[in-house]
Amino acid sequence: MNKKELADIRILVTEDEESMLSALADKIRYTGFAEALTARNGEEGLKIALQEHPDLLLVDILMPKMDGITMIKRIREDAWGKSAKIILLTNFDTTDEMLKDVALIEPSYYLLKSNWSIDDVMTKIKEVLELL
Repeated sequence: MNKKELADIRILVTEDEESMLSALADKIRYTGFAEALTARNGEEGLKIALQEHPDLLLVDILMPKMDGITMIKRIREDAWGKSAKIILLTNFDTTDEMLKDVALIEPSYYLLKSNWSIDDVMTKIKEVLELL
């Protein structure tokens, strides 16, 4: 991705927990990013990602209709999605069985929700987008 200004960057947040979704989307907007797209399940997130091609995706792993791992695998099948920047948000620890698939869907990053504040997530977003 060419170097973009903060105000040009669009981020998709796919999260089924309403309070987390709202908090992340609000913080993204407040920080000065162009847009915070939102989805409440993996199917909705996949559809929005493939239509809108956001600059970064924040994706929860456990969601209804389609889990985050399946969503990301489907995104990686698309030409745009092969190199889409993704940060996984989860309550799992890295030793959990489901996260073994993360290695297959690179490039992606992984944040354990209980270990990160929303400000830490914003810092990680900026790091992944090479804004720091």
